[in-house]
Amino acid sequence: MGDGTVTTVSSNGTYSFTKPNREAITLLAGLGVEGDVHAGVTVKHRSRVAQDPTQPNLRQVHLIHGELFDEVAGAGFEVTPGDLGENVTTHGIDLLALPTGARLHLGPEAVVEVTGLRNPCAQIDNFRHGLLKQVVGRDADGALVRKAGIMGIVLTGGEVRPGDPIRVELPAGPHRPLERV
Repeated sequence: MGDGTVTTVSSNGTYSFTKPNREAITLLAGLGVEGDVHAGVTVKHRSRVAQDPTQPNLRQVHLIHGELFDEVAGAGFEVTPGDLGENVTTHGIDLLALPTGARLHLGPEAVVEVTGLRNPCAQIDNFRHGLLKQVVGRDADGALVRKAGIMGIVLTGGEVRPGDPIRVELPAGPHRPLERV
């Protein structure tokens, strides 16, 4: 599993689908992105709060591989970093192939533990009609493939900036594939 680079960081203190790009974000251990609406110990995603507001927040940080934007551009969709609500846009790492529990060392200090796949929702089609079909597909066996990034929790806080290196630390085996969180 190769290492990569942070290309863009984004956060938003209010509920909106997209997140503005920032010069830096600060990750807070056990909480998420400082000042971001999804930061917290318990769930912040509205549908999850409605189900059970005491659930642990396994979606503190949302990461998307920038290569996805190139892929959807081939189908005629212009999507730029932050447009899909991610906090960290990466380059050079196959995020979707990471196992559950992989640790991403972002920049000099921050560590994010991967908890699972983002479940793309209808809001993606509200943003760009038809885009949902580009980020959700089927593999050769007919199994659902979610391409809209991964989610994680902050183990060690720190500042993250564009250009920061990302080092992947794989968990002890056997590896569990990512599932929707």
